[in-house]
Amino acid sequence: MNRNEKFVITINRELGSGGRTVGRLLAEKLDVPFYDKALIKALEDKYKLSVEEIERLKGQSNSWWANFKRVVGLGHSVNPNNFVNQDDDEPETLTTDMIFKAEKEILLGMAHDESCVIAGRSGFFVLKSHPNHVSILIQAPMESRIKRVMRRQNKTEEEAKKSIKEVDKLREEYVKNFAHTSRYDTRNYDLVINMDGKTEEEAVDLILKYIG
Repeated sequence: MNRNEKFVITINRELGSGGRTVGRLLAEKLDVPFYDKALIKALEDKYKLSVEEIERLKGQSNSWWANFKRVVGLGHSVNPNNFVNQDDDEPETLTTDMIFKAEKEILLGMAHDESCVIAGRSGFFVLKSHPNHVSILIQAPMESRIKRVMRRQNKTEEEAKKSIKEVDKLREEYVKNFAHTSRYDTRNYDLVINMDGKTEEEAVDLILKYIG
């Protein structure tokens, strides 16, 4: 990856792995925006970013995402958390074809207009043709995933196990439905990190060494 040119780093992660935190810290280190699916969902809901609305914005400018960011005040000086109450592992929702198409256009707009880090939302396949893209998978042992979900979502061990099972199933079905592959197929990624025994900061250091 060439850090001197416009780049995009996508992070797919398991629930409870700390992947969203890794993405946020990585973006801070690289001084680029960080986006995740909770923010994208909030933008869709608040500004009605349907496929039709995105097409209208694109018709006004080739850099519609840059113009949109400027109008709504979304940038380095703005905390994306102001748009939505987010936790490290936000709830899963079902995705329709129309929602996926809108999200795909938002992701493509982001990557076209600026360097950024994107967590979730299957950016690894939406942006696979981007000329300066690094795709990363963050995993963790089940025991540590359970403990993290228990701690962050105030759940019992059984509740955490159930959440992880449900989210794993939904995310795999999402990728199979829209990307026709498995999110666990390591051939989809440039770098796979097992968080066993690693802090989020150590994972970020590994990524920075990898991208050079």
